[in-house]
Amino acid sequence: VGFFVSVFNRKTGEPPLINGWIPYLGKALIFRKDAFKFLLDQQKKLGDIFTVHIAGRYITFIMDPFQYVHVIRNSKQLEFHEFADKMASKTFDYPALSNGNFPDLKENLHRIYQYLQGKPLDIISDHMMTNLQDIFEWKCSKATDWETEKMYKFCCSVMFEASFVTLYGRVPAADGHKVISEIRDKFIKFDASFPYLAANIPIELLGATKKVRKELIHHFLLQNMTKWLGGSKVVQARQDIFEKYELLGDYDKAAHHFAFLWASVGNTIPATFWAMYYLLRHPEALAAVRDEIDHLLQSTGQERGPMDHIHLTREQLDNLVYLESALNESLRMCSSSMNIRISQEDFVLKLEGNQGVGLRKGDWIALYPQILHMDPEVYEDPKVNTQLNGKKKTTFYKAGRKLKYFLMPFGSGISMCPGRFLAMNEMKMFLFLLLAHFDVELAENKAVRLDNSRMGLGILLPDVDIAFRYKLRS
Repeated sequence: VGFFVSVFNRKTGEPPLINGWIPYLGKALIFRKDAFKFLLDQQKKLGDIFTVHIAGRYITFIMDPFQYVHVIRNSKQLEFHEFADKMASKTFDYPALSNGNFPDLKENLHRIYQYLQGKPLDIISDHMMTNLQDIFEWKCSKATDWETEKMYKFCCSVMFEASFVTLYGRVPAADGHKVISEIRDKFIKFDASFPYLAANIPIELLGATKKVRKELIHHFLLQNMTKWLGGSKVVQARQDIFEKYELLGDYDKAAHHFAFLWASVGNTIPATFWAMYYLLRHPEALAAVRDEIDHLLQSTGQERGPMDHIHLTREQLDNLVYLESALNESLRMCSSSMNIRISQEDFVLKLEGNQGVGLRKGDWIALYPQILHMDPEVYEDPKVNTQLNGKKKTTFYKAGRKLKYFLMPFGSGISMCPGRFLAMNEMKMFLFLLLAHFDVELAENKAVRLDNSRMGLGILLPDVDIAFRYKLRS
């Protein structure tokens, strides 16, 4: 009861359409409740390609990972940037870049991502490492004995402040930490409404969200940002570009800066939490990662005392195989990104094996990598964090065939997150410093599960927070 497979008005070659009995909503409610289960159920009934009516949109899901490449490579007929621009402009309250008033702004902003790669990445990573150590040094001064905190709150506090200072600079006021904490608290309130904004729910229906968003954006007005000291080149370059567009108002520029902050920490914070949580739940993995960290410090002659600053090169970070494996496993288990493209015309998408799928202009095409990430044929025992064998595994198979795509927490192709290298470095550095300086253990024996309210939007949040405790290592 409640759904039927519609065969009416379907053209030859178009996949089966799963409609709903509620006008406009279609299957939106059941999809939002548990997209993973819903898609698996439809795949069993209808095969690897089907279209679902969700909140006025017709979304064609490609479930076979061997077909992903044909979607990812077709950037001409399957577009992403205009869709992302419209969603971001509504969510963060700046004018859409594609409205014709800001020629080349999208391309100019995209070029700035060069500051998140290569040598510029090394510079910003070094600053992040310094800022993380300053925060952990402050934590060290308190942890003479066991200190107990909530884990998600801890990760949020440390990662938000370190990221903020690294990107935008220090607040010079005597209460600089307090100012950033106030921004963080507002950010958390806004972030709770993000799934609704992304689903096109009018912000006026979301309580105080509109007021909180406005307050957050005002923090990034030019007269406030010029007071902050030691900001990053990537943020300065964005400021310089915005100043070239007279039609971009001060509030609009500030909204862009706020959007960049959300993009920098909105997924990194929960991903850091899950990596820490899974490590503490698996003592063998924790011991392996800690031994790897201690070995690196010993081999490079660095001390891990509370006042000793540690320096890590990108090569050293990349060579921490156990740490990267643990982090990748956590990303596999907690990421729920939906890779979306928009059909620019009526056409037949050519697929492997002389297959084709008929698409209409405006249809959404979606890959849902969480199905792949939790496939027991690809990952043995996929609900358990297991990839800690001392080798960086990059080869995975399904049906006896090697997969090109097997881990996709950062999107794919033209929609792949440009800050993914910095994000990985930040999470590695957080875990490195935490385990180098502290003994850490869970203080509660309860299961933390994934909160499905963000399915399709990135890293899932925990459904509850959990207490842990830490003290200085002897």
